[in-house]
Amino acid sequence: MRDLRELYWSSIDNDTSRDLDQAEWAERLTAGGPDSSSKDGGIRVRVAVANVAAAVGKGSPIDIHASEQTKTVYTATRNFPMLPNQLSTDLTSLNQNEDRAAVVTEYVVDAQGGLSGHSIYRAMVHNRAQLAYSRVGPWLEGKNPLDLKIAGSAELQAQLRLQDEAAQAMRAHRVADGALEFHRMEADPLVVDGQIKAIHEVAHNRATELIEELMIGANETMAETLRNAGRSCIRRIVRSPERWDRIVELAERYGTKLPGEADSGALNLFLQAQRKKDPVHYPDLSLAVIKLMGPGEYVVIEGNDKEPLGHFGLAARDYAHSTAPNRRFADLVTQRLIEAMIDGMPAPYTDAELRSIAVRCNVQERAGHKVERTMQKRVAAVALEDEIGRKFRGVVTGASEKGTYVRVFDPPVEGRVIKGEKGLDVGDTVDVKLLHTNPQMAFIDFGRA
Repeated sequence: MRDLRELYWSSIDNDTSRDLDQAEWAERLTAGGPDSSSKDGGIRVRVAVANVAAAVGKGSPIDIHASEQTKTVYTATRNFPMLPNQLSTDLTSLNQNEDRAAVVTEYVVDAQGGLSGHSIYRAMVHNRAQLAYSRVGPWLEGKNPLDLKIAGSAELQAQLRLQDEAAQAMRAHRVADGALEFHRMEADPLVVDGQIKAIHEVAHNRATELIEELMIGANETMAETLRNAGRSCIRRIVRSPERWDRIVELAERYGTKLPGEADSGALNLFLQAQRKKDPVHYPDLSLAVIKLMGPGEYVVIEGNDKEPLGHFGLAARDYAHSTAPNRRFADLVTQRLIEAMIDGMPAPYTDAELRSIAVRCNVQERAGHKVERTMQKRVAAVALEDEIGRKFRGVVTGASEKGTYVRVFDPPVEGRVIKGEKGLDVGDTVDVKLLHTNPQMAFIDFGRA
């Protein structure tokens, strides 16, 4: 095990996060140096992921519980952790000013955003600064003065800028390869003295992008390493969109003709053009495409499979969830697989066991998302109780025998259209009026305005 505690590791997560799965560090390499295969030297990125596998034995009571739950469920009022809080928020959390065991994924990012120099190993790390998206993002974008923690360390400032430089290069490279670039809005309830007062809109920012890109790099490295070693693993994939024909139809409304077969590169060029042309209404289109793409899923790729299923949205052939073992069981399984590979030991799971785990993760993910959506709607129903009769602009996110649903943008909440819903389909923009809310039943009902 390497000792990397002297490096200036930092983590970025939500303001209230206590289960810190990863920390990051970067350094610029010298062009032509022994550690760089890139003409420009490149940036070496290290992503440290909490070594949960070392603390949770396979088949232990804690592991059995985690395998049944498969993920931490986050609601506005209470979280349901996959692992006990004593582990996920303490002993296996990369908390600030604590020495922690980690599995480190390392790669070099060249000026064009390409990755090389992959390696994975165990190490001891020390998180010097626990940071939040809400503070780091505006600082990187030059919108806000320095956060006090960032202001107190020139080394931390340099680290964040270097990590951001690598992340932006990686993002540009992925987009050029056809990865889809969405700008999602999330709901954040304002709670005062235990009472829900409002729902605010939280947008992704540069800090969010930084972590997304570095984690994608780590997840691709993990999947590629296992495949090259001929080892089976659980992959995270998004298949070709379930309703590509509807995406084509929406694009035609904007004067763009997409190919008849699903093409992520063509779709992304269309999305980028629309974002530049009409940024005000771009969220309508972006959300519609997300809904029409269908959900991600876990599948098993066997070690001898040379052409694995890829991730359509990321334009990635190799992708496995590995960076959140405190929160997702699939990531803990991947960590155990990579540790066995590092030690030259047989895989701790058979292919049949991996397939069973993947199925369980898919089932529980759907169930967990249902709980999260229901609780979000209950919170929103409380916040909107005094808004009956108000008109909103939104986009249709679901249209089936089960009902027609619309997501409005201010505040960003979803409800059912119970009046005038005939003829609406996913992607249609529509003006609606709030007719009724019922927090206990998680009902938010709209009618076409």
